[in-house]
Amino acid sequence: MNRLAGAHAVVTGAASGIGWEIARLFHAEGARIVLLDANAESVQARATELGEQALARTVDVTDEDGLEKALDDAVAAFGPVRVAVNSAGVGAFGPITELALDDWRRVVDICLTGVFVSVKHQARRMPEGGSIVNIASLNARQPAEGFAAYCAAKAGVEMLTRVAAMELGPARIRVNALAPGLVETPLSAAFTNSSLRREFEDNIPLGRIGEPADVAAAALFLASAESSWMTGDLLMIDGGAHTKRYPELIRHFQGRDRRRRR
Repeated sequence: MNRLAGAHAVVTGAASGIGWEIARLFHAEGARIVLLDANAESVQARATELGEQALARTVDVTDEDGLEKALDDAVAAFGPVRVAVNSAGVGAFGPITELALDDWRRVVDICLTGVFVSVKHQARRMPEGGSIVNIASLNARQPAEGFAAYCAAKAGVEMLTRVAAMELGPARIRVNALAPGLVETPLSAAFTNSSLRREFEDNIPLGRIGEPADVAAAALFLASAESSWMTGDLLMIDGGAHTKRYPELIRHFQGRDRRRRR
């Protein structure tokens, strides 16, 4: 049974990683899918790969006018939005005393403000109700040194999700968030392709780093009728990593920098 048969779903950050896996799974489950991403070439290639009932639009989630236009195109193509997933995100590493303000702003703009803008305009295009799924992070609750901007932005996504759930519930729009731990994606390569991998795995009770499919399956649950009485929640998808500790990132990366200078 296709759990999203006939539904119109919109996914931001859909050209790679978690966003792409969610878009691919939703399409396989019967959704008409609109893929949004800042990478024009990649997002169009992904839509072409899916084939029928898939549309790509190039958009920066911090560009409110551009996002509105992309969503209007989506509605014109497939009707009112029923499901939306907000997966666009970036990271920037650096101790607070060294982190450039521009890097802080970029991360917060995309990871938090971009989610706000997306939810605002997705909800306006859900006249029959629907489900919005925001991709937060384990770092919404578990701090990671060197990732002040990312942790703060993702913590903001959790609270934004709760407020949106309160405000949009009367319109029959459910808003939930997912909190993935470390997942094997191009964005996480600095962790998964280094000696840090073992340290992460040692601090995950289930003993492995996640795959995009792990997160996509949870997103499908939140998007479907199976979670029809859930809203305002943050679902941890981290192999249990929240029960243990986060690796010491500054020590690792500063040590690597010293080795490179020798």
